[in-house]
Amino acid sequence: MTTPPDDYDPLADEATYPFQNLIGFRIAAWADRYARVELDLAAQHGNRYGLPHGGVHAALIDTAAGFAGSFCPWPGRVRRAMTLSLTINYLGQAKGSRLIAEGRVTGGGRKSFFAAVELTDETGAAVASAIATMRWRGNGGDPRGDPLAAA
Repeated sequence: MTTPPDDYDPLADEATYPFQNLIGFRIAAWADRYARVELDLAAQHGNRYGLPHGGVHAALIDTAAGFAGSFCPWPGRVRRAMTLSLTINYLGQAKGSRLIAEGRVTGGGRKSFFAAVELTDETGAAVASAIATMRWRGNGGDPRGDPLAAA
């Protein structure tokens, strides 16, 4: 296959995984060089003060960065990435009840990429910003990735 089909939705092939189920986030949007991860906040996401735990913020940011660089439009194929470095700046408290992490690939090369992530809530309140350095796993640096079974 030399070009991906126009109507392929990679989220249809992307099964949820145990950590995702534990935290409860969802991949709300996914495209080339972009991902949006959302989480409806609940009591289990709070720290001892009842505010969303910083680790929840970090998990959403890390996921958005990795997915932003792992989009693969070819059916039956997958791209995977792992985090090398993650720098988060916490900016303020969420005012709403949903956290939204939007990740965008900002650059990279054959084996690694960089992503910027903004974490807000549904009111638009800035919660955190981050820069991630990610490394593709397997043949993830190739937009065609690897066969799904090899992930």
